Amino acid sequence: MSIGYLKVAIPFALCLIPALAHAQAGADAKKSSLTINGSIRTRVEAWDWFEGEANNSYAFSGSIFRLSIGQQKEELDWQFEMAAPLLLGLPDDAVAPGAQGQLGLGATYFVANDSSRNAGLPFLKQGFIRLKNLGGSEASSLRIGRTEFIDATEVVPKSATLAAVKRERLTHKLIGNFVWSHVGRSFDGLTYVYNHSNNNLTFFGARPTRGVFQVDGWGELNIGLSYASYTRQVGTKKSSGDLRIFGIFYDDWRKSIVKTDNRPLPIRRGDQDNIRIGTAGGHYIHAFETSSGTFDLLFWGAGQFGSWGVQDHRAGSASAEAGYQPPVWPKLKPWFRGGFSYSTGDGNPTDGTHTTFFQILPTPRWLARFPFYNLMNNQDAFGEVILRPDPRFNVRSEIHSLRLANGNDLWYQGGGAYQPWTFGYVGRPSGGRRDFATVADISADYQINRRISMVFYFANAWGGQVMQSIYPKGKDARMGYVELTYRY
Repeated sequence: MSIGYLKVAIPFALCLIPALAHAQAGADAKKSSLTINGSIRTRVEAWDWFEGEANNSYAFSGSIFRLSIGQQKEELDWQFEMAAPLLLGLPDDAVAPGAQGQLGLGATYFVANDSSRNAGLPFLKQGFIRLKNLGGSEASSLRIGRTEFIDATEVVPKSATLAAVKRERLTHKLIGNFVWSHVGRSFDGLTYVYNHSNNNLTFFGARPTRGVFQVDGWGELNIGLSYASYTRQVGTKKSSGDLRIFGIFYDDWRKSIVKTDNRPLPIRRGDQDNIRIGTAGGHYIHAFETSSGTFDLLFWGAGQFGSWGVQDHRAGSASAEAGYQPPVWPKLKPWFRGGFSYSTGDGNPTDGTHTTFFQILPTPRWLARFPFYNLMNNQDAFGEVILRPDPRFNVRSEIHSLRLANGNDLWYQGGGAYQPWTFGYVGRPSGGRRDFATVADISADYQINRRISMVFYFANAWGGQVMQSIYPKGKDARMGYVELTYRY
């Protein structure tokens, strides 16, 4: 049997473990302090990318199986988790020449996995210990090992409105586990947390692992990441806020890769200096409960400085949003939100300064639900409607008016480094234009029971002049999927 067949067979075998052992594991867990759990997530994706000189319309399936065992004690926690992604039916004809490139994420998975239509491999997703009550203080803890990390998740607000806004609009923005992909991202390092009353201090230092689109998630990348934040909860039950101030340092010393920016290719090939970027920023969100409904506000911003190879780096990004939950249609519980975000682009590739905002290691799909764009060189005005007819069921629809911040820069796609030989961000020429796209989508999330949930999603993008210049055959695109998750 070939290695290729083994890569597919091993994850299938692993996924049978929870099905065969779930009852016994549950009984054993009750007798001891061990916790055994996991999940199986399967998604079928259908892509109709902007039309190019290759296959832009296809479907494939992706799954990830996770099995975790851990223990919590008074002074020590530990967890060991394995994951096994499985990709089936990837398109082998969806990569076009030149700027058109990979036509959708099916092509990205195919290229990232040695041009294999089917791929799968188990790997260590998490493996850590957490030391508690450091120095005799119940507020302090230190986690060491392989773990997942997501910025803005240090504290969950008590207000349901604030918790939802923070979860959907702030987490994953600059550092994420890329949970939407079929592999994800982990980090090898340590996390220190001091959590007392309404105050939280978090320090994180690590190297990211491989993964995201590549099923082999074992190894590390030659990238160092450090993060520090202070979070404070303020206000009362009916008028509460969440404040966070953060700093991030990113150092990428992968010498063999070509940086993605708007400089000519020969210049970029000759630039093997490190990317060293410091990011400083913060957010404030607030919710007001009144007799006329619940209002929420969000402000987020970040500035960057450092070096982009041989260039200086100076960039920034900011967003402002507001929401309203009116006391009408109680059976639907509507929530209306809207906002605007802006991230700088680079207007001059020859001036020695790189001014494209760098999104570091995010989960871009959190804010770009049709993930053909991200925050880099981007201007986004959006509106959304959320309907919640049942605690287990909600419908969400968004519309985005997208423009490039600078027409002399690129259209960027991606979510950061995920393998040693790939930069992690793709850039396509704008042709000097800024008119990018309008995107409308709709999703439905249904929690069938405490173990099983389903998601339906569909999006349509109407391309602007930027798309027209790259994809003259068809500047519009669509994407949809159906997802099923079982937790045990």
